[in-house]
Amino acid sequence: MKADTDKRLPLPARDDSDYSAKDIEVLEGLEPVRKRPGMYIGGTDETALHHLAAEILDNAMDEAVAGHASFIEVSLEEGNWLTVRDNGRGIPVDPHPKFNNMSALEVILTTLHSGGKFGGKAYATSGGLHGVGSSVVNALSEIMDVEVARDRVMWKQSYAKGKPTTKLINAGPVHNRRGTSIRFKPDTEIFGATLSFVPSRLYRLCRSKAYLFRGVEIRWTCAPALLKGKDDVPAEAVLHFPGGLRDSLTADIGDLAKVLPQIWAGEAALPGEATGKLEWAVVWLEQGDGFLHSYCNTVPTTQGGTHEAGFRAALVKGLRAWGDHRGNKRAGQITADDVLDPVAAKLSLFLRDPQFQGQTKEKLTNAEAARLTEGALRDRFDHFLAGDPASADNLLSFVIERAEDRIRRKENKDTARKSPTRRLRLPGKLTDCSRENAAETEIFLVEGDSAGGSAKQARNRETQAVLPLRGKILNVASASADKLRQNQELKDLIEALGCGVGDRFDRTKLRYGRVIIMTDADVDGAHIASLLMTFFYRELPELVRHGHIYLAQPPLYRLTQGAKSVYAMDDADREQKMRRAFKAGTKVEVSRFKGLGEMPPAQLKETTMDPAKRTLLKVMAVPEMRAQTNDLVESLMGRRPELRFAFIQDRAKTVEEVDV
Repeated sequence: MKADTDKRLPLPARDDSDYSAKDIEVLEGLEPVRKRPGMYIGGTDETALHHLAAEILDNAMDEAVAGHASFIEVSLEEGNWLTVRDNGRGIPVDPHPKFNNMSALEVILTTLHSGGKFGGKAYATSGGLHGVGSSVVNALSEIMDVEVARDRVMWKQSYAKGKPTTKLINAGPVHNRRGTSIRFKPDTEIFGATLSFVPSRLYRLCRSKAYLFRGVEIRWTCAPALLKGKDDVPAEAVLHFPGGLRDSLTADIGDLAKVLPQIWAGEAALPGEATGKLEWAVVWLEQGDGFLHSYCNTVPTTQGGTHEAGFRAALVKGLRAWGDHRGNKRAGQITADDVLDPVAAKLSLFLRDPQFQGQTKEKLTNAEAARLTEGALRDRFDHFLAGDPASADNLLSFVIERAEDRIRRKENKDTARKSPTRRLRLPGKLTDCSRENAAETEIFLVEGDSAGGSAKQARNRETQAVLPLRGKILNVASASADKLRQNQELKDLIEALGCGVGDRFDRTKLRYGRVIIMTDADVDGAHIASLLMTFFYRELPELVRHGHIYLAQPPLYRLTQGAKSVYAMDDADREQKMRRAFKAGTKVEVSRFKGLGEMPPAQLKETTMDPAKRTLLKVMAVPEMRAQTNDLVESLMGRRPELRFAFIQDRAKTVEEVDV
């Protein structure tokens, strides 16, 4: 059946007499701002209230960045009064020809989209180009008092809720002052009676502005009654940071461990831009998530934007290019997340005619900003890497580690538990300790059941666990992901530790504070220990970084004379103790331990397992030697035998004895 496409629903009966021209409301002047403040400052909450302060401070900063002001005074008084004063040129007060000779000051403070930043002659770069900042603050203020010192004359005018309450008054000559002072109190009809400026929030805003432009001095004062004993906000402070963003980033990261010892910071002109420039400070953190705080013309772009996209592209492309230059094929697997997640950075762009998303200016949208930022930063990043190849290799190795860890997490997911209430499954070969506090316990990884039997008898049952491993475990540096997942010995080890692996890794669930590799004091034992260290370094690197992995130091010889027994770690130690511990010419019985399994439990405890008498070597990864460590592991344990062959050839001449 064909649908009747021409069929129309009947229109409802209507009466248009109640909607006519008289219902069309025209909002004049600043009435739209008071009627719909959310359209201009994003709402009427605490964030919107502080946006008023930012707008006035941004105008003063524009004067400083343009080179016309050297200091800005910010004063918070009781009663929610805020004053911002600069020593710049001062807002013009001469009559404006297009507004019936109204003063330029009054035009700026009572008319939307008016100001000196549209033509580009008064300001090369500025934080506000919408021309609504000062007028919006005026509209939403219960009272605003303005003072302008120009040409050695003081001018004053007062406003209430956006409308002038006095004429522009010539207050007489002034000889030691210039610039603009704006004192205002937000309107409680708009923001409510309970909202007020927060001293700590304003102080942080002032600090960030001082960091962003090293040529300005911001003088902060706050009424002591408003601080309420808070130590983090001073009543008075002079904020001036010659180091700029470097100083800011140093303060933010504090004592956090860095991949490279130094912060990479600098500034550069934008390609093809006469007045634009870029400033940055970047550091890679060893642990935890990083952050990127970006700004455009000193305005915080909390939602990022195109300049952040250019920043990311420059770092990722630059590091990949360095990997290609060094012939490191693994650099090809690097993604943006691998490079940028651990980055702590500050980025400040000064751009002519910036375009923001919304009046609150939280996101930069200029398409060319991405290209300009990437172009300015990429060249400097390449020079930074080439200027210190050792540090560049270390950074590359750190990022490659993150990439490989990401790939492992994707490939090596633990089998999900059948029930969330199921008890932790432990391998049958594990002889556990009774104490549950990880800080007080340790697990010994031993080779074979024979050594495991001796270790179980020698251990402290309360604090020491023992896990025997069958022979030489899998070499994870050369094995495929499938082989790693299928290897029972490694499964047992991971289950015994309890902290998981890959994306399920959680160091807080580690069941033992110390993981002690205890192998025989011979070549085979050293090989097994190297395989285990490779496993921890590649699959559980956090345990290495936090110092959980140890090597036991069992003796190779027992020297006996009558009731006296001395243990020696190796041949050199044996000869030394033969001379020092016994009289010359006397007979000393020398016994060599063939393995830990043949060592009596009492002797194993005395020499290797008793915390009061033993010697342990802690396995640590030195951040500054990350590249060398990675290269060494890859050469000795990786899939390329020619690297091992080259390593042996290079060192063959220095070998005097080979223990076979």
